[in-house]
This record gives sequence, C-alpha cells and structure tokens, in this order.
Amino acid sequence: MTALEPSDAVVADETPDRADAQGVLGRSYRALSVGIVSVVLLIAFEATAVGTAMPVAARELDGVSLYAFAFSGYFTTSLFGMVLAGQWSDRKGPLGALTAGIGGFAAGLVVAGTAQSMWVFITGRAVQGFGGGLVIVALYVVVGRAYPERLRPAIMAAFAAGWVVPSIVGPLAAGAVTERLGWRWVFLGIPVLVVFPVALALPQIRRRAG
Repeated sequence: MTALEPSDAVVADETPDRADAQGVLGRSYRALSVGIVSVVLLIAFEATAVGTAMPVAARELDGVSLYAFAFSGYFTTSLFGMVLAGQWSDRKGPLGALTAGIGGFAAGLVVAGTAQSMWVFITGRAVQGFGGGLVIVALYVVVGRAYPERLRPAIMAAFAAGWVVPSIVGPLAAGAVTERLGWRWVFLGIPVLVVFPVALALPQIRRRAG
C-alpha cells in the first residue's frame, strides 16, 4: 500500500454526489424540478379555476341541466387514468404515461375550449381528466426514480405548494380571464403555457427516470 492510497479513498468518499448537496434547485436538478412543478401548478390551476368559468360556459352552450356531468366526467376519468398510469409506469417506466397524459390533457382542454355544444364540452373535460390522472401518477414515479431519497421531501413539498397556490389565486385569475377574454381562454390558454415546462423537463426525465 502506498502513501497516496488513504488520501485517494478519502477523496472518493467525500465526493459522492455533489449534485445532491445542491438540492432540488441545484444545477443538476433545476430543469427537472422547475419543469415538473410547473406542470403540477398548471394542472392544479385548471382544476381549481375551471369552477369560475363553468357556469358561464354552461349557459352559453345551453347545457345548465348537464352542468354536473362536466365535473363528474373529469373526476371519473381522472381516477381511471391514475390506475392505468401506475400499471404503465411499473411496466415500462413513467415517460410513456407522462407524455400520453400531457397530450391527452392538452387535447381535452382544446376540445372543451372550442366546444359548440355541452356534450362536446363534457367529452373534452373527460379527456382532460384522463390525461391529468396519467400525468399526476407518472410524476410521482419520476420523483421516486430521478431524485435521491433525501431530496424527495423537498420536491414533494413543492408539489403540495403547487396545489395550494392555485386554490387561492386560481378562481380570481379565471374570473378575470373570463370577464376580459371569455371563458374559452380559461381552457385554451393552458396548452400554450404547458409547452415550456414540458420541453424543460422531458429530456431530464428521459435521462434520469426513463
């Protein structure tokens, strides 16, 4: 054994994961953290803000009697999406479920936002709920695969904040959008906003949790 070997061992032990020491917003995890938390934030915003725009949409589409279906359809398909996402992620990883979920969520928003009848609007809400269910569960799987154990509480806390903040400001923001731009933009604006966080996070998800 040479005199250099002990110091080499110390160096090896002292540099386990410098990225982990930086936290969830460190250079190695920043793009992933910002991207997935932003996706959660947008899904939560839509879930809490839509109640403000729904009465206006139902009246304009002559569908007040079908009002409840727009909510129940969303939540029913969301539960189905969550179950499917868990099985899908276990078998093939979260990337497929996540991309399919984001695509479905965005497509449902577009269908609902451009609907000319209440049943089409309800269909859009159902597609949107299914996509949202896929996304939420897939993101939890991403956290389990992409982050070391000691960083997971921080990113989960950010997810929780991503649901709390929209519940406070979402209805107010949706009311302002509905009043100034129309109820359709409560739905049509989110697919545009989701492009940036998805583009930011997907390469990191593919590398770390694929």
